[in-house]
This record gives sequence, C-alpha cells and structure tokens, in this order.
Amino acid sequence: MVTRAAVKLTPPISDRDHLHGPRVAPVTLVEYGDYECPYCGQAYFVLEALLQSLGNRLLYAFRHFPLATAHPHAQHAAEAAEAAGAQDEFWQMHRSLFYNQDALEDDDLMQYASDIGLDLSQFVRDMTEHRYAARVREDFLGGVRSGVNGTPTLFINGARYDGSIDLESLFNAIEVAAE
Repeated sequence: MVTRAAVKLTPPISDRDHLHGPRVAPVTLVEYGDYECPYCGQAYFVLEALLQSLGNRLLYAFRHFPLATAHPHAQHAAEAAEAAGAQDEFWQMHRSLFYNQDALEDDDLMQYASDIGLDLSQFVRDMTEHRYAARVREDFLGGVRSGVNGTPTLFINGARYDGSIDLESLFNAIEVAAE
C-alpha cells in the first residue's frame, strides 16, 4: 500500500541521485537502504527482478541510510559505492556490496573495486580521505526529513510505501501508481 497522507519524499529526485531507468518513466521508486542490512539484501533481489520486469516503465534511485550503530560496516560501504560512482561505476559497486553483504571489510571493498576495474589509487584516496562521507550524510538527513526510521524504506512517486517488499506486492503498487 502507498501511504499518501503524511510521509513524502524530501528532497525529490534530482540529478544528484544515482538513477537506474529513464527519467520519463511513469513511476519512480526511491529506496533508502543500508548495505549491511539483511532486509535490504533481501529487497535488493526483489528490486532487481522488478527493474528487469518493468524496464522503461520504472525509474529507480538508491539513497544511503547507513544504520551505523547496528551495522558497523554500512557507512564505509556507502562511501565505497560513492567512490565507485565518482568513476561511473556506482551500480556495479552497489551490486557487489549486496551480493557480498557478509564481507564488507576494507580489504573486501578494495577487492570489489579491483574486480569492477576502478582506478585503485583514486579509490584508496577517496576512502582514506572520506571524500564521500558528506554525500552519504546528505542522503541520511534527507531520509530523516522523509520519515525514514529503518531500512529498507521505499517511496513510490514520492509517497512512502509501507506494504510488503515482495515482487507481487511491489508490482501491484507500481501498477496503481502508474494509473
């Protein structure tokens, strides 16, 4: 179900977001997630199937909401995704992090960066300097303003989705939102 009354996405989708799909898609899905969260890991595979199924009818954005007190590697993993994004490989790193949620130590992040062909010296510099910590924090604060209090939290066309995160439920909610 999509909750339309109280909880709206803040800020709205913009060019600063990591986007998958066409900007003109009839439905936009935004996820606030945490790379170490097991529920986000389960949702990743559902959302991946949903994106494949809906193709050009869905624009997807991922925003960081690392729950650092519960997931000690989440912040650094989010920074790794952003560092990869600076080299135009956000989605490859995003995939690697979710496929390897139980291996998010610094050495693991370096291996994923190497596997996807990043400039490792730049990646190490970005990670050592925490160059993208502020970017991750901006996502987090946007989530707080949007009423996010756990992960994963989804928004469909700007309205918080509080239904089940399974393929059939999400597909139905997106079909309703597209009408």
